[in-house]
Amino acid sequence: MSRMLAAVVAAVLLGGCALSLGNPSIGELQRNPGRYVDRTIRVEGQVTTSWGVPLVPFKFYRVEDGTGEVTVLSNGSRTPPSGSRVRVTGRVNEVAVLGGRSVGLHLEERDLDFKR
Repeated sequence: MSRMLAAVVAAVLLGGCALSLGNPSIGELQRNPGRYVDRTIRVEGQVTTSWGVPLVPFKFYRVEDGTGEVTVLSNGSRTPPSGSRVRVTGRVNEVAVLGGRSVGLHLEERDLDFKR
């Protein structure tokens, strides 16, 4: 019986860890970028800025959730306008690590849901 209880407790704890890895706050992502680089996560928040360059296939927007702000790189044909509430799923990446600090931390968009 105690083995079964231990298995249930382990499953609950591991499930909670997996959930937190999949949906961290942006502040958590910024504090511990190495934990999330090359992982797919989901963030929710409000778009603060949105921009793109004509004839360039990439567009960018920044999402703020009350704990921090992160840049999202989009390959899509459209980006959400400033002020939109979004839920973004994507892969965490960084341009470089200099002096142990992440430079260019961003999310490569895989899926986007937004409302104006």
